[in-house]
Amino acid sequence: MTITVTVVIGAGHAGLAVSRLLTTAGRDHVILERGRVAERWRSERWDSLHLLTPNWMTRLPGRAYDGPDPDGFMSTARLIDRLEQYAGSFAAPVLTGTTVLDLTGAPGGGYRVGTDHETWRARTVVIATGPHGVPRLPTGTDAADVLTAARYRNPAQLPSGGVLVIGASSSGVQIADELNRAGREVVLAVGRHTRMPRTYRGRDIFCWLERTGRLARTIDDVADPVAARRETSMQLIGRRPHPGGVGEVDGVDLMALHVRGVRLVGRFDGIAAGRARFRAALAGTTAAADRTMHAVLDAIDDHLEVAGLVDEVLPAPRPCPTRLPAADRELDLAASSIGTVLVATGYQPDYPWLRLPITDASGAIRQYRGVTAAPGVYVVGQRFQHRRDSGFIHGARYEARAVVHHLTSGRLPDADDERDEEVAA
Repeated sequence: MTITVTVVIGAGHAGLAVSRLLTTAGRDHVILERGRVAERWRSERWDSLHLLTPNWMTRLPGRAYDGPDPDGFMSTARLIDRLEQYAGSFAAPVLTGTTVLDLTGAPGGGYRVGTDHETWRARTVVIATGPHGVPRLPTGTDAADVLTAARYRNPAQLPSGGVLVIGASSSGVQIADELNRAGREVVLAVGRHTRMPRTYRGRDIFCWLERTGRLARTIDDVADPVAARRETSMQLIGRRPHPGGVGEVDGVDLMALHVRGVRLVGRFDGIAAGRARFRAALAGTTAAADRTMHAVLDAIDDHLEVAGLVDEVLPAPRPCPTRLPAADRELDLAASSIGTVLVATGYQPDYPWLRLPITDASGAIRQYRGVTAAPGVYVVGQRFQHRRDSGFIHGARYEARAVVHHLTSGRLPDADDERDEEVAA
């Protein structure tokens, strides 16, 4: 058995952020990674994927973006290179190809982390495996009959024929867009979603979300934390709009996809006898998404008014309303030449190696600012873990700082601590 002070499970951006802060604090630790650094970005993302956030938001402890294109969008290959360089910059103690098999309490205190190579004993453990556990399959689908977004790579991978894409958040609309541009017939089943323009008043939407404080809102600020953590990702794609372009040219929201020929139907409701069924709520679902979008844009306009910046930015044209034709309630897959059913409905928690009573009924780890009910066990990188931006690369640094502060001092940081840590970074 090998002994260390802290074991970090996962060498993605969140685990590396924790490691960087532990290294700065002089804390002995090891990172256990089942694959390679940034493994999920390597093996569970499609080929053309770019980050939804601009490059200037790719910030980690001790490392801000310093490249030539702050307003561009990083490809997965560039991100992997960047994370490898980041790990090398402080000699992160990563053990790759090491799969965790069980995490249990150890006799006499601390924790035992069993792997397929050796067993570790540590006083503290940080779980940094991210929010993506296993793909969530809708009721009425069988894993053997569908392709998940985690296994999709490119249009050439798919058999001939059209594609039914289930799910219209960021992954679903991006994949539907790519398949449509590759000449495939695409049917997109639309459930609850978040519509947002890529740019507004001349700036990327993330610029306004950060400037208005929306990204910094915490779970303590929302009325329903469970609903907040289930908030759908925005219908965006990581590419710049063409100069003078409009949403129908560049975007991946429903109106843009409709104009380009994607067939839109309601929320998926199962498959039986070769026929896919859909609910009749498409009009209501899209209207709700439009209302939410306009509320955010109203808040941005109000912020500009109060700050006296209205004359410093471009005028405020809004995206057109989502107006779609009546949608079919059923689809005969064979008659419609559908060769693939692709599921992009998100992920559910999956910790088969966790032997501690710290998960809720859904399988998610119960925590507050990364601190769990098991003394010395922490989690980072969850969606809306504490701040709204926790699930983005940029936001993981805040959660990592809170966890490392508690791990080293026994208490969560207060406002003064956080200001000092921000300056130090």
